[in-house]
Amino acid sequence: MAKAKERPVIVCTEYRGVFFGYATDTSGDVIHLTRAKMAIYWATTKGVLELANAGPNSKTRVSVPADIEVRKVTAVFEVTSEAAAKWEAA
Repeated sequence: MAKAKERPVIVCTEYRGVFFGYATDTSGDVIHLTRAKMAIYWATTKGVLELANAGPNSKTRVSVPADIEVRKVTAVFEVTSEAAAKWEAA
């Protein structure tokens, strides 16, 4: 059986957490993210969706990466390749 491909996503939680990372499955109650980073602070003009489309800007504060499980998920956003590169560099 082929291994599922990881894809870059942003996951938002009930407690207002915003996490970028790589997931193979986003359909369950718990989402496993590898190389996850948390958006600690951001100042965008287009909200969280800007983080998924364009990535973090110079005002965004991002945590160090870790492999995590995210619970109490409220939204999952696909992340563009341009945005993923900026998340990885942050």
